[in-house]
Amino acid sequence: MSVSFSAALAAVVLVGSVGAALVGATAVLSVRPGLPPHKRLFNGAQFAICGYAAGWVFESLGGHRTIVSDHRFADLLGPFTGAAAVFVPLNFVLFAVMLSLAGQLRTEEVPLRGLAQFFISYLGYATFGLLIAGLWATVQSISAVLVLLPLFIARWAFGQYLAQQRSYDATIAALCQAVETKDYYTRGHCTRVSAASTMIAQEIGMGPERMRAIGYAGMLHDVGKLGVPTKVLQKEGGLTEEELAAIQLHPMRGLEIVRGIDFLDEAFAGIMHHHERQDGRGYPMGLAGDEIPEFARVIAVADAFDSMTSDRAYRKAKSIEEAVAELRKGAGTQFDPDMVGAFIRAVDRRGWDPPGKVAAPKADEVVETVAKDHDDPTSPIEVVSER
Repeated sequence: MSVSFSAALAAVVLVGSVGAALVGATAVLSVRPGLPPHKRLFNGAQFAICGYAAGWVFESLGGHRTIVSDHRFADLLGPFTGAAAVFVPLNFVLFAVMLSLAGQLRTEEVPLRGLAQFFISYLGYATFGLLIAGLWATVQSISAVLVLLPLFIARWAFGQYLAQQRSYDATIAALCQAVETKDYYTRGHCTRVSAASTMIAQEIGMGPERMRAIGYAGMLHDVGKLGVPTKVLQKEGGLTEEELAAIQLHPMRGLEIVRGIDFLDEAFAGIMHHHERQDGRGYPMGLAGDEIPEFARVIAVADAFDSMTSDRAYRKAKSIEEAVAELRKGAGTQFDPDMVGAFIRAVDRRGWDPPGKVAAPKADEVVETVAKDHDDPTSPIEVVSER
């Protein structure tokens, strides 16, 4: 919306509040043609309201079109700043209210940590709007080329970035689907672990890029199951030492599978080490305490929690309270206490929607189920001696 925002603010100066409303609505409606009609309509109405409000503030603070034509730019700064100061927060509030009414955002989930960066970026777009208005009075339509062309190029580059991110997400989703076909009862597990990991990451103050990376790591933490024989995953009863070793190698298998995916970056460490324990008794490398990468310590908590609060072939799901109690019990031995505390705070504030009850597969439905869940701290895998 950067081009639309700059155009609307320039219109505030050049054509007044009504003109700003029309320019804002038209600019928004003309972009992203693939957007559903109801979203396009909301965006247009949102920018029309913000443009009109910004224009009203501009005029109330003494701003008018003759300031530009008379080249009195110093007199323009105060009213223009006031207009921008109204436009940006109002735009944010309208968007947050819409998400809240749609049930997609709770009030306590508003990402306050990211607001400063959001407002700083829009300060730059506001500056572009001011340049458009100022140049229009001196070089007329050439200002559109001088100012808007770089902005459109930047927008195109950002669109390419978004397309790349969508392709990344599609790659991750395909790998997750392949993993979850191995177990009927763990469908959706990857997505929930990703969501829980992101909640912890936000709670401990990770930046946007690291939060995206840990979301990927949560999605792919069990991708190494693709390298574990299905007969081992589905085996009833205890496992032989060789079979247990095959399961404990799945983090390394996962790393081998995704090693060539460049954009995962720090996610590699989360995939590789999410079964390490604070006391050093985990696998695959027996790391302890702070030796364990931060991503892995986050995913370990998210993974265990979702496993406990989900139905499995061998038991019913635990309640959120029971699962939280188990996390507290394992803090300091299996789990990082800081990550446990962060997750509990996030759940207390934002809530958690556990998966619905998983219906047993139909008699004529061919599905695969895992006999034991290596992620469940309350149901450890038994090892039997080979005879």
